Amino acid sequence: MKPIELLAPAGSPEALDAAIHEGADAVYLGLKNFNARLRTSNFAYSQFEGAVKSLHRMGKRIYVTVNTVFEQREADRMYQFLKYLAAIGPDGIIVQDFGVARMVRQHFPSLKLHASTQMNVSSSRGANVLSRQGFSRVVLSRELTMEEIRAIRERTTMELELFVHGALCVSESGLCLFSSYLGGKSANRGMCTQACRRLYRNNDESGYYFSPADLQLIDQVPVFADIGIASLKIEGRMKSAEYVGTVVSAYRHLLDNLDGNREQALEEAKAILRHDFARPKTSFYMDTAGPSAWLDPNQAGGTGIPLGTIYKVRGTSGDRRGLLGKTSVTIEAGDSIRLHKKDDSERKSHKISQVTVSDEGVWVSIPDNFDIGDSVYIIQTRAMTKRYPSVLPKDLSPFRRMPGREIAPQVSLPLPGKTEKDLFPEGIYAAVSRIEDLFVLQSAKPVRAMLSYTRSVAQAILEGTGPLPFSKNELILVLDPYYPEKLENLFPDEISQLLAKGYRQFVVNNLAHLSLFRNTDARLIAGPYLYSFNSWSFAQLHEQGLIFKVTPLENNRQNLERTVNENLRPYTFVTLFAYPALFRIRADLSEQYTFEYFSDGKDENFRLITGEDGSLVIPEQPFSIVDKQEFLKEAGFSRFIVDFSGPPLKKVDYKDVMSALKAGKSLPNTTRFNWKDGFYSNPDEGLKKPSSQPSVPRQSRKPQGR
Repeated sequence: MKPIELLAPAGSPEALDAAIHEGADAVYLGLKNFNARLRTSNFAYSQFEGAVKSLHRMGKRIYVTVNTVFEQREADRMYQFLKYLAAIGPDGIIVQDFGVARMVRQHFPSLKLHASTQMNVSSSRGANVLSRQGFSRVVLSRELTMEEIRAIRERTTMELELFVHGALCVSESGLCLFSSYLGGKSANRGMCTQACRRLYRNNDESGYYFSPADLQLIDQVPVFADIGIASLKIEGRMKSAEYVGTVVSAYRHLLDNLDGNREQALEEAKAILRHDFARPKTSFYMDTAGPSAWLDPNQAGGTGIPLGTIYKVRGTSGDRRGLLGKTSVTIEAGDSIRLHKKDDSERKSHKISQVTVSDEGVWVSIPDNFDIGDSVYIIQTRAMTKRYPSVLPKDLSPFRRMPGREIAPQVSLPLPGKTEKDLFPEGIYAAVSRIEDLFVLQSAKPVRAMLSYTRSVAQAILEGTGPLPFSKNELILVLDPYYPEKLENLFPDEISQLLAKGYRQFVVNNLAHLSLFRNTDARLIAGPYLYSFNSWSFAQLHEQGLIFKVTPLENNRQNLERTVNENLRPYTFVTLFAYPALFRIRADLSEQYTFEYFSDGKDENFRLITGEDGSLVIPEQPFSIVDKQEFLKEAGFSRFIVDFSGPPLKKVDYKDVMSALKAGKSLPNTTRFNWKDGFYSNPDEGLKKPSSQPSVPRQSRKPQGR
């Protein structure tokens, strides 16, 4: 059996040194763009080229994260970047966007494709779809049980990579829209502001309701090795070199001693991990205790041991110091701390150069851009700091390659035939989550009704508990974007039953859904979670037989028009109204939390919806562009969705939306989401923004009707 790979993060050259010299077999890192950790320092081109050469000489592997979606205006830059990577020769690239994968297969086949956890693959069916599309490895979603991982390993020949240590997202992998909703800083674009780590309020109480503990699967490593997992991945490209070195050394120690006394090696490895100075630990969905095992509202969202907040500042630039209150933790020069801006706009690690103890507390050196009210955590002590030999060559001057200025080839697609065009009529489609909500839609009947395929809906339809207000030809079943291996025990059979009963129309939101309908006469629509932000991803879905597509909720007007040419716009659904699912959580939180409504520190209000299918967090103020329908029609779009899925639908709400739609008027107390302003634009990326976008990067955006 091939030895299991220990894969470590390299967010900086120092972390690279720590990872390699503590025994990592491979590292993953990002460059200055197109990766899901844009807020870390990342590598310059010369450093990256030098790292590839050094690591290959050492017999180590290096993977590059290209795991964000790209907009149409960035196609040339993505093409240039991939051509550059192909010339340098890393051992693989980790991708999320179907468009990146398509570009690689067609033009840079020497690059090995690894599917990012952001691609939301949580089943053998999804892995096998990717295998047929040229991927060699998949990083599985983190919300899986041991039984599911075993089953996936048995049902696919794909290499499987698992996260085993580090920070967790509360939302299902690749499906978080919270940060994007708050200000365009999309997790799918590497700009996540970690909304899950924030303090929220409900009535007179407050808590870190959605801030999970950190993952630690050291106990499960022997099983992963025995069942044939290819790679164990440590999270932490934003963590210090000391943290990386500590965690790598623990997992290396265990892996090296699996053939000996496993119990002793495990205890020794766990002893090393007691010094990683991160959050409390959890085995996540390996733990049968449920969400109480990984969600503690009393646990602050920061990583490390809390030292409190800065309440005085003195000194000038380059010699700035902050006063912390008295603490039982001994702080010394050389210790590493992590600072969090009070508005959560920035988090930064810092090595303390000066410490002065006074009657007021402890003065410590801080970075220039941090101030009073910002939180401080200790993440590593000087006593644990090691100096490692540099992996990078001392002289980087020979490494001068950079991306060129090539133009990406144009994407051309065959036009659908008349038969395909008639599959779904033009007009308004209305989406709901409950069968009883279908009856509300009768007051202003849409051309089609879309119904979320939940467990309760499945039971009602398959058991035929009563007549529905829409015929089978008028009803489209919407499949949930999260498809865990557990569903393999019932979903294929249920789909066969639905087809036998005459249900033919489905919205698919996960790669696994595609193979459920192979060799059937089902009529499929690519849902908004099969992200198509560029013509390359659009074409990839098109060639999978998904002629009709719902544009992602995060998309903006300019990018939509650039992506979809005029001939294909009639086949593209545009959502005009929705309560975006900001978090999609694979757990029923009803026993953990009894509240339904909560707010953040900026008085923005949200709603928690729980049930057997999992939990959703939605905004109290919905997304709406109902007043833009006529404009969109003029641009060539002809199929639209008003999406009421999530909360129960009230007749008055449906009437208000449909009346505003008919009148072409905007709805009050709603948000445009990213429709007008687009994604937050990172000034370091050097992209020229369209004239309709703001001239400065957006820091936050309050929902408003406009």
